[in-house]
Amino acid sequence: MDERREQLISVALELFSLRPPEEVSIDDIAAAAGASRPLVYHYFPGKQALYEESLRRAGRELAARFEEPAEGPLSERLHRVMGRYLDFVQSHGPGFAALLRGGSVAASTNTSAVIDEVRRAAHDQILGHLAVPEPGPGLRLTVRAWIANAEITSLEWLADRSVPLEELQLHLVQEFVAALTLTAAREPALAAELTGFFADERPDGPTGRLVRDLAGLFAVPGLAEAVTALAVGPAPGQAADVAPPARPAPADA
Repeated sequence: MDERREQLISVALELFSLRPPEEVSIDDIAAAAGASRPLVYHYFPGKQALYEESLRRAGRELAARFEEPAEGPLSERLHRVMGRYLDFVQSHGPGFAALLRGGSVAASTNTSAVIDEVRRAAHDQILGHLAVPEPGPGLRLTVRAWIANAEITSLEWLADRSVPLEELQLHLVQEFVAALTLTAAREPALAAELTGFFADERPDGPTGRLVRDLAGLFAVPGLAEAVTALAVGPAPGQAADVAPPARPAPADA
């Protein structure tokens, strides 16, 4: 492919990321690329076409980050995926921001399609790793919600970078494991797969570390008893909605 065209796409993506697309002109792109205005128009009919093409490039690269061989524990696979995803965020922050920007007047059916394609690729890859024969609506919703959470969290991380990237990577994977477990409590088909999922995990992997962290919470005084009471439910003959006894009013001085 023409190197000059590729350069224009790279420069445009950078500029569209730093400022809203409506504030970037063809002259800005030409100047940043060390090119003439006619040269830009030689390759692209207008700014919108260049904007859409730059997003396609970012979208293809980001979607490829979700590809991972179906080998080894699930949480470790997702950990590698999120490592590549966050590496893209860190190395191509401006392009990542441009890809996810949705409120610009430059947004169109084509730009929305690029973003949707990335999300669809991530959704399908993750469902493929779960290997559930017939994913239910709850599971699909959980996967979509987690992808959206990863996007929002990554954008916020770009703004302040207050959390080490490795810590963010682990937290995102563990949040998915927690959401998957909660979903399994509501979907019998997924619950049947959960035993194999946990059996394949390793103590030093993201899931093993999450389980130890959760178990450690029960060392907090009174927490284990409170959780057990919720799990056991009301005693026989006791109404489930009985309100706790009211505290006595303070005596008048």
